[in-house]
Amino acid sequence: MSQLAGKAAHHATAERIGARKASNRRSASRASRQFTGARPMVLILLLALLGALLLLSLALGSAMIPFDQIVGVLLSGEADQPAWTNIVLKFRLPKTLTAMLAGMALGVSGLLMQTWFRNPLAEPFVLGVSSGASLGVALVVLTAGAGGGALLAGLGMAGDLLLTVAAGLGAAITMGLVLLVAARIQSSVTLLILGLMFGYLVAALVSLLLYFALPERIQAYINWTFGSFSGVTGSQLPVLAYIVLAGLLLSAALVKPLNALLLGEDYARSLGVDLRLTRIGIVLATALLVSAVTAFCGPIAFIGIAVPHLCRALLASADHRLLLPGTCLAGACVALCASIIAELPGNNLVLPLNVVTALLGAPVVMLVVLRAMRGKP
Repeated sequence: MSQLAGKAAHHATAERIGARKASNRRSASRASRQFTGARPMVLILLLALLGALLLLSLALGSAMIPFDQIVGVLLSGEADQPAWTNIVLKFRLPKTLTAMLAGMALGVSGLLMQTWFRNPLAEPFVLGVSSGASLGVALVVLTAGAGGGALLAGLGMAGDLLLTVAAGLGAAITMGLVLLVAARIQSSVTLLILGLMFGYLVAALVSLLLYFALPERIQAYINWTFGSFSGVTGSQLPVLAYIVLAGLLLSAALVKPLNALLLGEDYARSLGVDLRLTRIGIVLATALLVSAVTAFCGPIAFIGIAVPHLCRALLASADHRLLLPGTCLAGACVALCASIIAELPGNNLVLPLNVVTALLGAPVVMLVVLRAMRGKP
């Protein structure tokens, strides 16, 4: 009798597993069909919006430049007034390209984190990479002392490059530690907690440095934490572009595993996904994208957490074949909008970039939380 009951229970369990797999296959099929719908038109519209924002970013500022002159500079390298050519090519074009690269990098890294941890509030800085970059900058700026501070100020562009190198080294060391832990720990939640704790530890060290630093050094560090797209020079821009491109290409290679992870790790494993290799790829791609942006632009907040949700709403899809290019375009658009607003066109004033990104991103995060409380998907 007990054997019959055991066989019946085993048969019922097999039926439940089969039903669950069939449901997963139907979900995957629906995700695949989404790619062939009208949603690619949204990508085209985002691309057109990006082009318009690019022209606006080059035209608007303390000195307004006509759009026909902007087009002339981009096509022929010359404008009616030589000053306009210098403004566009030496200042506004590097800043605009930096904003686009940073928006793409932060948006995609946020998408990776939210998919991996299956948490809508996950963001690219949860692995502590930004904290490592902040510690590198803090060690240079806050421990320089009066003579060192004067030296950094006198170095000009070389001083900015030194801060970029310090941030990059701090982020790289953190990235190496996270990759080492990710290779040994199977639990994503454990890795998330370790990343958060590392961030708190680094924040405590930075606070200690701030406590003993000179007032002018504290102000210099605070200015760096505000974030800026205008500090990247033409010679530094290719380095940022290469790192971001490497991170984006690695993210594109993870599209299929990411789609499988939407249905759970067990389903992804049943499809033959190497979860350990996928985890390391996600961590490496996120670390590359976040460390590059933090090193060159400072810790830019809210873009990474808000843009993936905005893209999901626009595309009405969870398919990463759509979300990845959509997040790149939407991230670039949001970053350009923030850059344009921060410049206060027609003024000589410049708002802190993180103030603007918070004003743009916080409503999106609040909307996500409210939708979750109402039980909506």
